[in-house]
Amino acid sequence: MGDPFETVRYGDHPAQVVELTVPAGPAHGLVAVIHGGFWKAAYGAGLGRPLAARLAELGWVAWNVEYRRVGDGGGFPSTFDDVHAALEASAAHLPDAARVVTLGHSAGGHLAMWAPARGRFERWRSARVEVTHVVSQAGVVDLTAAHEQNLGGGAVAALMGAAPDAPAYDRADPRRQLPLDVPVWCVHARDDDTVPFGQSEDYVAAARAGGGDATLVEVPGGHFGVIDVDSPAWARIEAILAGLAA
Repeated sequence: MGDPFETVRYGDHPAQVVELTVPAGPAHGLVAVIHGGFWKAAYGAGLGRPLAARLAELGWVAWNVEYRRVGDGGGFPSTFDDVHAALEASAAHLPDAARVVTLGHSAGGHLAMWAPARGRFERWRSARVEVTHVVSQAGVVDLTAAHEQNLGGGAVAALMGAAPDAPAYDRADPRRQLPLDVPVWCVHARDDDTVPFGQSEDYVAAARAGGGDATLVEVPGGHFGVIDVDSPAWARIEAILAGLAA
């Protein structure tokens, strides 16, 4: 049996691919699934395949993004370039999409939250595909705090190649890009022992204080419940998406 998805290339590097899964009927829009793994090459888009399959069942075009990670040509800015390029490539498969949702887990949550603001910066000024909504699943949405917390055993320093006083953080850290112009949901478990709940809690508080549309959704299930499509945490994400499709 063949793959249930179509592989789409958006660059020449082996990691510059997307797995496209389409629904049987009309689509509500496109969900870009961005996997986690602290931006490390040891983790790949296979983490997003169960989510992509479920999203297609729910009537969404699923755009499961692979990207260069640390140890495989990634880091700042190449990882960010890839997420930008992957989003731009989606226009050929769902032109004029009314809804383009970025859905990311852990480090993927960071990239999902970064994506809506990318067009503010000269390097990604070419952005034509606009993200309309963000769902962060236990996301690393404050790189500066994550660096101070040594999350992932120095994963932020490895991604950025610098400490938070470097100018690159202004272009890479979602917390520094508040407020966003789109609604965001931070779905997170208080018992998460990999990415602290405070990452989402503090981000949402700061976003709302700045006039942003941000919602904190507390769920059970630790760090990985949010990517288990049979879990109560995932059910809350489905409810968010159903609200967007209504």
